[in-house]
Amino acid sequence: MAFAKEHPMPFNKIHVPEDLPTETCRAINDLLHETLVKTCSSHPDDYFCLVCRYPAGDMIFHPTFLGQRDVESTIVIEIALLAGRSDTQKDALFKDVRQRMAEIGFDPRNSIMFLIENAPIDWSFSEAGSVKSVWAT
Repeated sequence: MAFAKEHPMPFNKIHVPEDLPTETCRAINDLLHETLVKTCSSHPDDYFCLVCRYPAGDMIFHPTFLGQRDVESTIVIEIALLAGRSDTQKDALFKDVRQRMAEIGFDPRNSIMFLIENAPIDWSFSEAGSVKSVWAT
């Protein structure tokens, strides 16, 4: 599949407690992917995720910073993506993800999300080099 400049790709990293069921992790990534397609114009085929598990006590969260959370159940969603989304798109992304989490039975208060934006030169998926190099050919 060729990289689509009009649909800058994301890469999701979901940091979860080690006892969170695999099915829940997949459901969270699925809803995250669906939301990225809906709100941020990500391509439906750009489906990349790494689930990182941590034992209790290895993640240190303030239980009341900007809202109440269950520290033992908190997940962190880190989304790396090519820059270019508007603040409106980002706000819609955060809101929609939290709404969908509630719909699958995961308390959205127990989630922290953040975006890391970068440029095509910062990505490489093959020996062809950076995404910028592939787009230039």
